[in-house]
Amino acid sequence: MENSIKIDPFGFREYDARWLYPNNINAEGIKLVGKGFGTQVINKNKNPRVTVGHDYRSYSEEVKKNFIDGLISTGCNVEDLGLCLSPTVYFSQFKLNSDAVAMITASHNENGWTGIKMGIEKGLTHCKEEMSELKDIVLNEKFSTGSGSYKEIKDFDKVYINELSINKIKKKIKVVAACGNGTAGIFAPKILRAIGCEVVELDCNLDFNFPKYNPNPEDMKMLHEIAKCVKENNADVGFGFDGDGDRVGVIDNKGNEIFADKIGLLIARNISNQYPNSKFIIDVKSTGLFEKDEILIKNNCKTIYWKTGHSYIKRKVNEENAIAGFEKSGHFFFNKPLGYGFDDGINSAIQVCHLLNNQDKSINEMIESLPKTFQSPTMAPFCKDEEKYDLIEKLIFDIKKLKTNNIKIDGLHINKILTVNGIRFSLEDGSWGLIRASSNKPSLVVVTESPKSDKRKKEIFNFIDNLLQKSGKIGDYDQKI
Repeated sequence: MENSIKIDPFGFREYDARWLYPNNINAEGIKLVGKGFGTQVINKNKNPRVTVGHDYRSYSEEVKKNFIDGLISTGCNVEDLGLCLSPTVYFSQFKLNSDAVAMITASHNENGWTGIKMGIEKGLTHCKEEMSELKDIVLNEKFSTGSGSYKEIKDFDKVYINELSINKIKKKIKVVAACGNGTAGIFAPKILRAIGCEVVELDCNLDFNFPKYNPNPEDMKMLHEIAKCVKENNADVGFGFDGDGDRVGVIDNKGNEIFADKIGLLIARNISNQYPNSKFIIDVKSTGLFEKDEILIKNNCKTIYWKTGHSYIKRKVNEENAIAGFEKSGHFFFNKPLGYGFDDGINSAIQVCHLLNNQDKSINEMIESLPKTFQSPTMAPFCKDEEKYDLIEKLIFDIKKLKTNNIKIDGLHINKILTVNGIRFSLEDGSWGLIRASSNKPSLVVVTESPKSDKRKKEIFNFIDNLLQKSGKIGDYDQKI
């Protein structure tokens, strides 16, 4: 490649692409990524139409322009939705019948990051194999050439807003909508009001500097701010949306941060009452309560634990014809008749509102009715992209050996190991720990949970942390318990 082109190969991640811009990729590099994706689309469709959008960052329009230039050079006909959310772009494929979609966003990543979420099959985004193919096309310049076109699609945001606004509620529900100054700020409050909610806005004005915190519903700083606002305004529930609007975090009416997997369980219960015999797809970071839940069992529902990552879960929801999927990160996926199968944070918030609408209990009362568990937040220690997967393989080997040798953790044996995504090991009392490689950043992911005590949750974390520290391959955590 020419010296003027900059592309860090590690930016091609498991199911999307993310780089520090312009440090790890420059404008010419972005153009080549556009050419690469365009080549993939051209190989599947003649004269394809590709809908494209961008989030609110200072450089997103510049990135989008160069990406579009690359697409057009392969023969793709680009339809530009402008400033929007990732779910708006996914939705456009169903409403505009386009052949592929691409969203310029770094989601919840810190300012300075950019990225691209791409998909060809309706409702799905690139999987690991498609990302590997894209990487090969780009780095080896195996591009198609052609002459495509460009067209602006005006006011498609209104189509998206109208689609979600029909889901009316009868009960008066007061909600806090927190957007961390990200793009969801121009959509979420409007839609929640349209379905019948009273809305208190928190950091909904757009500011690409993210002056208070990153728009990340797993970030405890953001959740604490929402909690404060819920209590000050006596709200029924608080919602925190990420930078591109495909995830939601939930705060109950007493200001408690509720991990998204437990909200997912409440929604799954509500859905199962209306649609018995349903399947639910759950990511490996999520609570163990799903597989033992009495209401899901009564309604003959099946729970499948699967790989973490929005692309993996939505693909599994599609393959299994599951009615919904839930990730602890706050990606929720609602299939027909509740949605189109893709992740949409605002639709997820709407489902929570309908949960409240159908129950005489508060969110807090519903959560309190669940069996008690002690959960850690998602914790991410730094680990180099080129080292993280090898380290996970070593940890899988080491933990399996500990199980074989009957080594105890906090006085209990390991009785179950799941390696569909990193390693999730369970103890005799149902407590568990997870270690996996992050799909979109140079880090690992650590989560622990115990149905017995906060102490056991922490002991499992200490066990994991000790293994990681011994490896010499990790740096600082983003947060710890």
